[in-house]
Amino acid sequence: MRQALSVFIFVGVLVAFDMPDTLPTSENQQTVHSNPLNMRKKEKALAFVQAALSQDEAKVRELAALNYIQHNPFIPTGLEAFIGLLPVLKENGTSAEAFRVLEDDNFVVLHHLWKGAKPFGAEEMVSFDILRFDEQGKIVEHWDAMMPNTPPNPSGRTLLDGPSEVVDLDATEANKELVLKLVDDVLFGKNPNNITKYISTETYHQHNPSIKDGLDGLQEAFHYLIANNDMFQYKKLHKAIAEGNFVLTVNEGEWHGNPHIFYDLFRIENGKVVEHWDVIQQIPTENLANKNTMFNF
Repeated sequence: MRQALSVFIFVGVLVAFDMPDTLPTSENQQTVHSNPLNMRKKEKALAFVQAALSQDEAKVRELAALNYIQHNPFIPTGLEAFIGLLPVLKENGTSAEAFRVLEDDNFVVLHHLWKGAKPFGAEEMVSFDILRFDEQGKIVEHWDAMMPNTPPNPSGRTLLDGPSEVVDLDATEANKELVLKLVDDVLFGKNPNNITKYISTETYHQHNPSIKDGLDGLQEAFHYLIANNDMFQYKKLHKAIAEGNFVLTVNEGEWHGNPHIFYDLFRIENGKVVEHWDVIQQIPTENLANKNTMFNF
């Protein structure tokens, strides 16, 4: 187990473009009830993370299924294997704050800031975590991608700030369809000139650490990458999760000549994308703790 922990602690995570103490305590805090049977999936997801951080093994077992499937490549699959790694979180004083929580059918997305996160690669890490629930309401599967937290970007935005309230629930499917078309046309490069069909030309707030606000900032970043023969490539869409005005996509592709996973979160307003957050991580190919891949939804 110590050998597995060493792999988990020391394998690095790449940042996009070289280019926030218990869960959560700020205005983003979600109410967590004590009886799991009466909890919504969002509340269960938050309670599960809190239980892991507080070493509450009984609560972890209460909320998650025994056949818990792990897609983080550095953590062994199975619930008991996951519980066996919890002491390292205590040793590092690890904490988490969820800035955004989305629920789509049996999936919940948590947009997290981790502190005391050296086990994950840096003192502060930002992640997207996806949890799947089974028919009994137990957490049965987990995916994530992580990157070190960064200073504000050229427009003064961080990886996590910005709106968090889920609204426009009646527009969920339309917003998901809009983002799927954006991914297909622009990110896959089929019809990149259609970008203004999907992204607002008036307001576009960018949280990537090296890209400025607006379509001009996006185009400037693209031109820079192309000029340096370092343009990222999106190759396959694996999952889209949506609630109201937020849509998350999980894509597989390449960057710097290596396989990468791209988590992109879009906020939609009046039928156009007006804000974007992302986490980009290189996909490891060696010293893997499970064979489930970072995809396989």
